[in-house]
Amino acid sequence: MTVTYENVHNKFKLNGFHLDKDDLCRVAYSFIKEGEEFEKPVGDFLLDWFDNKEFIQMQTSGSTGIPKTISVSKQAMVNSALATGDFFDLQPGNKALHCLPVKFVAGKMMLVRAMILGLDLEFVAPKANPLKNNESDYDFVAMVPLQAQNSINELKRVKKMIVGGAKINNSLEKQLVKLKTEAFETYGMTETITHIAAKKIGEKAFTVLPDVTISYDDRNCLVIHAPRISDEVIVTNDIVELINENQFVFLGRMDNVINSGGIKLIPEQIEEKLAGKIDTRFFIASKEDKELGEKVILVIEGEKQTIDEAIFSDLDKYEKPKEIVFVPKFKETGNGKIIRKDSLNN
Repeated sequence: MTVTYENVHNKFKLNGFHLDKDDLCRVAYSFIKEGEEFEKPVGDFLLDWFDNKEFIQMQTSGSTGIPKTISVSKQAMVNSALATGDFFDLQPGNKALHCLPVKFVAGKMMLVRAMILGLDLEFVAPKANPLKNNESDYDFVAMVPLQAQNSINELKRVKKMIVGGAKINNSLEKQLVKLKTEAFETYGMTETITHIAAKKIGEKAFTVLPDVTISYDDRNCLVIHAPRISDEVIVTNDIVELINENQFVFLGRMDNVINSGGIKLIPEQIEEKLAGKIDTRFFIASKEDKELGEKVILVIEGEKQTIDEAIFSDLDKYEKPKEIVFVPKFKETGNGKIIRKDSLNN
């Protein structure tokens, strides 16, 4: 029998309760009407999931271009959940923790995996330390690096975990390798419906999930073939070294995208919000950060000056610069375009 998005596994539980499709729709209305702030997007998603449409709208992160709204097939999301179950050997009744924001694809997919694979899902607020004041043991958990870093001492209660959304820094990798927990770093994006590959922490190469193959283009950027997830071949801006059609080593990005605490940010969009608020030329860049992976910085041309924090009032919390850097003179091309990296390393 083909598993479809209309199926809810009979072993599925949410916060200790066995729920079927009708129950979940009732829970969704309750979340929307009287739920906490983090529960409302769950309600919206569940109602979208169980409507009669075959597709769901999702916002891309923009890591392979300008962010856009895309239509994602619900069946493709089911197929992705089944592939994750196979790859990580998840069994019906396994206890899982959901601690990611549902407005992003990773949070949506954690719900889909639980409903399709029959996981016993505990759903908590997506905070920086989701295992704090929590005595439960878990078979499977998904986190962003910041959450993993803050949960190091509690991870002994987790059998298997995946970490995605941002690159894991060396310091966190060294700590995770020492744990008994089986920890994996994942690779993916909205267009691939979360991860299409994973690697054990400490290993170099990512291995793709079932029914996915890979190649690369003339820029040495990864090209993903995943017919059960996407009708189109997905061309990324990520430079890779191909080991074989199932394994690759990630080398770096081709673009300006900043990964801060698992949130992908587009510098140009932040600059647009700041336009007109700074008298001299500026741009948004990033620096490596122990906790966030990368932190957002504001680079301003000219002498050091006092900057009024009020200019950041229109920015989301993730977009706010953690540091301001002053550069006497920007490097630029012949036609006056700022060369970002050269200016910052000036």
